[in-house]
Amino acid sequence: MPEPADLDPEDAKIVTLARSAQARTGAQEGAAVRDTDGRTYTGVTVSLPSLALTALQAAVVTAVASGATGLEAAAVVSVSGSVDAASLAAVHEFGPAAPVLVADQRGNVRNVLRAVG
Repeated sequence: MPEPADLDPEDAKIVTLARSAQARTGAQEGAAVRDTDGRTYTGVTVSLPSLALTALQAAVVTAVASGATGLEAAAVVSVSGSVDAASLAAVHEFGPAAPVLVADQRGNVRNVLRAVG
């Protein structure tokens, strides 16, 4: 898998943003998405009694609420190193071709997930 230095600069940017969001909040996950206009949005795991979102879901919600019309790419930094189906669905419903870069806490991309089909 690509190391941070080997990534496309725009992909490296969203991995860095995801890492920063996670580090800033101490959340289990941090995520960032890039819309089709090149704007970026971040999100972190939300775990409240009345609301639960994964970091990717939170980033997608932020993009939608900001008027984005589609996604180009997404990145998630996760302690677990995995991404659940609901998070992938949130990304791929809004950006069917958007790759999801899954990185460790150092920013090393360990997997790239794409929509099936």
